[in-house]
Amino acid sequence: MASKKQIIKQKTIRVDTASRPNVNLRSVAKLVGVSTATVSRAINHPEIVSPHLREKIELAANQLGWVPDGVARALITRRSRTIGAVFPTLSVGDFARATNAIQAELSRAGYTLLLACSEYDIGLELQQVRKFIERGVDGLILVGQNHHPDIETLLSNRNMPVINTFVYDDKTHGTCVGPDNRKALIAMTNYLLDLGHKVFASIAQSTRNNDRASARLEGLRYALAEQGLAVRPQHLLMGEWTIEEGRTLFRRLMETDTKPTAVVCGNAHLAVGAVLEALHMGIRIPQDVSIVGYDDIEIMSHLPVPITTVRVPSAAIGSTAAQILIARLEGLEWTSPMESMPELVIRQSSGPPPA
Repeated sequence: MASKKQIIKQKTIRVDTASRPNVNLRSVAKLVGVSTATVSRAINHPEIVSPHLREKIELAANQLGWVPDGVARALITRRSRTIGAVFPTLSVGDFARATNAIQAELSRAGYTLLLACSEYDIGLELQQVRKFIERGVDGLILVGQNHHPDIETLLSNRNMPVINTFVYDDKTHGTCVGPDNRKALIAMTNYLLDLGHKVFASIAQSTRNNDRASARLEGLRYALAEQGLAVRPQHLLMGEWTIEEGRTLFRRLMETDTKPTAVVCGNAHLAVGAVLEALHMGIRIPQDVSIVGYDDIEIMSHLPVPITTVRVPSAAIGSTAAQILIARLEGLEWTSPMESMPELVIRQSSGPPPA
């Protein structure tokens, strides 16, 4: 005797979806032989339905070519089960890893991720947030705390939960998850000071609409000022995030009269560019100059001279941001830490200054 599962397969194979354009939840329920409420539970709360029944419902839905009507469900529940995330760029390792972690966490909870890139333009970020709100997202994940003032008004008027990532400030605890960028650069600068460096240069990431880059530059300046030192004007150059720019700016640094013995780069790509250009120029690392970065991408540990850097737990930041947002949407309390601790990764690109 054929099993019930086989009977369903035989039935569904003969379904002509072209002649039945109005396939709906009721069609699936009828084919499986259950109520529409059971099908609804399997779709919206799969954890409370047995795996065997979920499999039968999924099989019937696939054969009928039916997918849940998200618009109708949102009208009933007032929830779209979608989350919008706006990142400045996805070409930086940290943001890409965080996006993967956010998507995995949301998927486990039955949410869908909508993604946009603002290119460090707060006006464009505002447009993207508005579009997400128009699409009925349940919450938002943003980067940093420097946003267009209209965004705060938009979200406040709609009582929409939002989490700012890759930044932490105890004055805004509860709204942000990530590292304290200022403290991270203080730690890196103190490490170089302890090695004996006194002439510092910085290939800093542009601070335009980037409060994390501003905080890192402030951390470098603060740690140096504590020792009565400062970055000379000719030793402070601004870049964005490309390897080519790191090469160009490093060459400019080494053309100054007083050569720095330590170069602090604002991100991983600038640091990789600086190391490549130093090797091209015949400058020894770290015997002639130490080069350090921020963020840790794979190539940094595979260069002829692996790069010392600040490693940010970007995947954990993404997962935590998603978990916090889900908890708030589900009416749950979040008590775990929101400040992420970056790690100082010491490699061969840093050492004592030349005698």
